[in-house]
Amino acid sequence: MKYFKILHIKTEQLKKIIYLCKKFQKKLAYYSQKEYNIKNHSNDIQGKEERKMIKAGIIGATGYAGSELVRLLSSHPQAEIKTITSQSYKGQKYNEVYENYRHNEDLVCEEENIEEMAENCDVIFLALPHGVASEKVTKSVIEKAKVIDLGADFRLQNVEVYEKWYTTHHSKDILKEAVYGLCEIHRDKIKNARVIGNPGCYTTCSILSLYPLVKEKMIDTKSIIIDAKSGATGAGRGLSLSNHYCELNESVKAYKIANHRHTPEIEEQLSLAGGEDIVLNFTPHLMPMDRGILATCYANLNSKYSYEDIASVYKKYYENEYFVRLTKKGTFPETKWVKGSNFCDIGFTIDERTNRIIVIGAIDNLCKGAAGQAVQNMNIIFGLDEKTGLDSIPVFPA
Repeated sequence: MKYFKILHIKTEQLKKIIYLCKKFQKKLAYYSQKEYNIKNHSNDIQGKEERKMIKAGIIGATGYAGSELVRLLSSHPQAEIKTITSQSYKGQKYNEVYENYRHNEDLVCEEENIEEMAENCDVIFLALPHGVASEKVTKSVIEKAKVIDLGADFRLQNVEVYEKWYTTHHSKDILKEAVYGLCEIHRDKIKNARVIGNPGCYTTCSILSLYPLVKEKMIDTKSIIIDAKSGATGAGRGLSLSNHYCELNESVKAYKIANHRHTPEIEEQLSLAGGEDIVLNFTPHLMPMDRGILATCYANLNSKYSYEDIASVYKKYYENEYFVRLTKKGTFPETKWVKGSNFCDIGFTIDERTNRIIVIGAIDNLCKGAAGQAVQNMNIIFGLDEKTGLDSIPVFPA
């Protein structure tokens, strides 16, 4: 009996010891995690202090593309806006031009001095009318800072074609080294570039929509027709009769038929992809909406391809491209599903009666068609994840 009592006491003591051990273990785990969190938080703060932020300058910050750059770079975790300039609003606070920046008292539109900007910035964005950037960008500028031009001055490789469609080019020597900044296609060249010709809005959407088919020689390139629609911001912020509310509202119109300046840009890039000279029809239309590009592209197929044949080719080129989203069969892109984002949505169908393919692409003209792609180019140049500062869900409704 005595033996059983002793055994009972020892069993109870053992249970108590086990309980105390478990309690101690929980407390130890708690304090260890707390210490880890404090250290980790401290490391995060230290990392932010030590991390070199990319210093950005924006020339032409008060146009629509320029303002979109300000919006994207303001929330970019690894970039800071060092200088902004504006010819029209020199000396004014940015929040007096765009009141959605009321919370920001620091940004002031300065007088432009690109040489000084190159001394103080890692990258310079130019959001200027065509023909202006080539007068400003010099060898001394690109030796100090990366240059990303949102205009057309450094897009076309052939200077004769540029001067035929635009105006005299003033930096022909620099044009030779400029890289066409369509990220999904020229990523490797962009990495080491000093000068980027940021693609146009119509061109981005049209080229991405047709590139796999041209590259794989699945279409008759002589049959390409591109019918594209744009929101009013594509025309810029300057005043013109055609952009007045009463002229634009409740109406759709084609413009610059057979002579739009984006035509040679699309032709040059698709010609490089296909290894042949491509001439196509491109007709733009102005829509009574703020943002968006919808490109409907037509071409005759070179053989009897199934939907699955075409889909596999698009997946080959874009399956791992975060900013290119391929729609499901029977679902087609709409501008409202890309608004405010850097995405390009692409869908297609085959007209079996005519053996013609119809490809539809949609982008936000100010984001993937301008400022978003410019930031994507910056991310590539500085070795960042391409999604940095751009990984936002499209705004809907808006």
